[in-house]
Amino acid sequence: MATVLCLDTATAVCSVALGRDGVLWQMKESHLPNAHSSLIISFIEEVVATAGIRLPTVDAIAVSRGPGSYTGLRIGVSTAKGLCYALERPLIAVGSLQALAWGMRDYILQQGISSRDLLFCPMIDARRMEVYTALYDMDNQETREIRAEIITENSFSEHLKDHKVVFFGDGAAKCRPVLEKHPNAVFRETFLSSAAHLVPLAEDHFRTSQFVDVAYFEPFYLKEFIPGIPRVKGLRE
Repeated sequence: MATVLCLDTATAVCSVALGRDGVLWQMKESHLPNAHSSLIISFIEEVVATAGIRLPTVDAIAVSRGPGSYTGLRIGVSTAKGLCYALERPLIAVGSLQALAWGMRDYILQQGISSRDLLFCPMIDARRMEVYTALYDMDNQETREIRAEIITENSFSEHLKDHKVVFFGDGAAKCRPVLEKHPNAVFRETFLSSAAHLVPLAEDHFRTSQFVDVAYFEPFYLKEFIPGIPRVKGLRE
């Protein structure tokens, strides 16, 4: 049983949650674009103050490890590491797609839907028609590995034959026109990443001492970051 501060900056959502014993206690998040670095510290201060505790009393820091936005992941991980060093607390890393899938699973169960045939397909936007994605079952077990995939009309065809597949996350909306014709494809594209989804998974990690090395931990980018070529007037390639 623990109090864990959870940070999720893997997508366009900047989200901070405080969990107690695996249950969401306080949360603050924003969908403002490119605002993670300016908001995350104030969000941390706000959720701690609203809970009526002091930051040094938290038991661990959890962060969404990726895949996702390169810049967003760097902001979240560097903030989490800084807190761990300052507070001398362990660092927990939770997969971004797994946490998103857990959140959708919990939402589905709250709606009174419980089917062992359901598969969950979180999608994080990776630009153009590419997404970071995987498949998870009702037990939050990965049934297809994490990959960066360019979505076509044949994507997930082998799974859609025998299962209803729920597509969600900030990459799902652009994939809907390609996949929605299949009768087993279900879209919940407004269901997005949130630090709230990290809370129960972070509690499990804490209970089983699944911590990562604060000094050497790096986000899971999945793809190599390739910066754009700077264009300076008067220079030729």
